Amino acid sequence: MDELRIIHDSQNMKFRSPFGAVEIQQKVKLSIEMDRDVIVAVELLKGNEPIKNIGMNKEYLNNGSYKYSAVIDTSNYTGIIEYYFVIIDGYSRLYYGNNDERLGGVGRVYNYDPIPYQITVYEKSIMPNWYKEGVIYQIFVDRFFNGNEEGKIISSKSNSFIYGSWNDSPMYIKDSSGRIIRWDFYGGNLKGVINKLDYLRKLGISIIYLNPIFKASSCHKYDTGDYEIVDEMFGTNEDFKVLCTKAKEMGIRIILDGVFSHTGADSKYFNKFGNYETTGAYQSPSSPYYSWYRFINYPQSYECWWGVDNQPNVEEMEPSYVEYIIKGNNSIIKKWMDLGASGWRLDVADELPDEFIRMIKEKMNEVSSDNVLIGEVWEDASNKISYSKRRRYLYGRELDSVTNYPLRENLINFVKGYIKSDKFAKKVLSLFENYPRENFYGNMNIISTHDTERIFTVLDKRIELLKIIIALQMTLPGVPLIYYGDEAGLEGGKDPENRRAYPWGRESKEIIDFYKVIIGIRNNENALKKGDFKFYNADLDVCVFERCYESERIIVAVNISERRITLDNVNIEGSYIDILDKNKEYKGLGINNILTLDGYGVKVLKGK
Repeated sequence: MDELRIIHDSQNMKFRSPFGAVEIQQKVKLSIEMDRDVIVAVELLKGNEPIKNIGMNKEYLNNGSYKYSAVIDTSNYTGIIEYYFVIIDGYSRLYYGNNDERLGGVGRVYNYDPIPYQITVYEKSIMPNWYKEGVIYQIFVDRFFNGNEEGKIISSKSNSFIYGSWNDSPMYIKDSSGRIIRWDFYGGNLKGVINKLDYLRKLGISIIYLNPIFKASSCHKYDTGDYEIVDEMFGTNEDFKVLCTKAKEMGIRIILDGVFSHTGADSKYFNKFGNYETTGAYQSPSSPYYSWYRFINYPQSYECWWGVDNQPNVEEMEPSYVEYIIKGNNSIIKKWMDLGASGWRLDVADELPDEFIRMIKEKMNEVSSDNVLIGEVWEDASNKISYSKRRRYLYGRELDSVTNYPLRENLINFVKGYIKSDKFAKKVLSLFENYPRENFYGNMNIISTHDTERIFTVLDKRIELLKIIIALQMTLPGVPLIYYGDEAGLEGGKDPENRRAYPWGRESKEIIDFYKVIIGIRNNENALKKGDFKFYNADLDVCVFERCYESERIIVAVNISERRITLDNVNIEGSYIDILDKNKEYKGLGINNILTLDGYGVKVLKGK
């Protein structure tokens, strides 16, 4: 039995049809081939528990091998169905399951404990075109632009400091235990965002995602003090309304950051320092907010977000908290959507119960069907396990989109040469296989955020590599996000260096010009916004893929090496023009033709 040749490829329609995640009640045909007449069954699992063993029908193939097939019915179930194959030959038993990296595609033989394949079963949901066909710009408000006359700082906070120059490097003032004791500010505000809307429109931006804007003591605002008002340093609720109105007139939507797993200790709800007129949970067990928090030894000891005591965790499913944040007639979710927000990004979605997220989405749909809900998730969101529970983010009733950190990691690893193009393709296809198509095409494709080092710094300030990674980000399926200043060549290591102020007047013209061109290409090509895609096998230092929509066809090719590479094994039919370099035309690319990429070359070829 050692010589038995077996193959199942979950990403090949010959072995699994339809491809990838399936809508509930859809049937899935599974097939496996081998060169011997044996007994084969497919074992199905839900939550790692076997649910069914299905015998497979045998078909003799002309090449002397055998094909075994079975059909799975997904009726009345949403979630993950896992499977592997059991092969019995006389008294011998083998298993065929997923590969060691759980990436799907071609698997391997096991003697015991096979790693299963995954089928995601979901309820159909549709997200708005303005989101999945858009380009996002993320703004850390304090660091973007001060729109006040002569850059005046308004409502500065006590025990804080204002940088002497907009171009100063950020820093934290900490005590001997590492606790931040004075928050730092540059003075950016919502009027500054309004002032720069025209700049963003010309850049090609159609969505602005704002880091938290609600009243809080810190510069980052992830320690909410009052969900009901804009922080005074940022402006007013009316400023936010004006921003949404003017942005929408320019074809730009606004998405807010919702921090609902914890509040600030310095808040009207907790009120540890007595800075609010309300009676906070820290001050009295009779506080209307007392039941929101998880005290261990009242009042000094309480559960905090990752042990940070200025961010006490909340009991999200506490009825009064649910009413305040979600269900009330003037809930926080509804209030800010009524003021103009088109969506929410949920901070640390892993910390929020599935039911809480589902209720937020339901409320958003009550307010407007034209909305999007994004979750901060750092792993494959289809099979994410948090606090020992498999999360239901992408099954149709919760998140529309997630932060695509897996893509960021894979892009960086490929562009820096840590992985080759074949492994990069496998990792991208794994997400494509596991995610419902609507979610995959709605992924928030990031290369920098406020929680990561800036991409220019990660790439050691190599502009040739930066252009490659930007081109891939803008042309792969998903919604590309630009972290403010990346388009200007802003550098920055770990927090707080990654939160420097935008370098107005000191932008890199070469980088910003490239961003404008590649964003313009994405915005103008339906194939890049919603087209199907497939990878081509090529040189391991070259990534080549195709995007197709109706009669439109685009080929993207990048070379991460310094050597000039000729692709004589990539069969691309038709004639093309390089829309990154409009002076170059490629006629009749096909089996008898070749495509050449210079060192660190990027080509975006549009079929004629």
